[in-house]
Amino acid sequence: MNGSTAPTMIFWQQEIQLTAKPRGFHLITDEIDEALRTAPPASVGLLHILVKHTSASLTLNENADPAVRRDFERYFQTLAPDTDRNAPYEHTYEGPDDLPAHFKASLLGSNLTLPVTDGRLNLGTWQGVYLGEHRTQASGRQLVLTLQGQPLTRK
Repeated sequence: MNGSTAPTMIFWQQEIQLTAKPRGFHLITDEIDEALRTAPPASVGLLHILVKHTSASLTLNENADPAVRRDFERYFQTLAPDTDRNAPYEHTYEGPDDLPAHFKASLLGSNLTLPVTDGRLNLGTWQGVYLGEHRTQASGRQLVLTLQGQPLTRK
């Protein structure tokens, strides 16, 4: 090394509890932004978000028109209905929506990694984070937020 020091890195993690939501797709960007405000600000970084449940999912999509979220729900209900007469589900321990919820969560995924710039999520104008709630009745969901990045230095 030539006498310079490596930049300090931020590593921050927080779990947040979302309120119980009905089946469907719900914008949760504000809850994530609120939690991120408690983190040390990063000039540049990545925020990893994990939903700690196998019957819910995360996705990034249109945040302006609520019809998009309703259309998502209708599409995924058609793709993996609660009951399938042609191929009945074996895994129904928690009801007829149990296995379809797992299918939907696997298709969409349980995590996102998003850019952070100057301490804020760096999303497109019309982008928002959705929680896909795939159970008819679910309790609140837990998210793990993990930020890593370079500290923001104020001049």
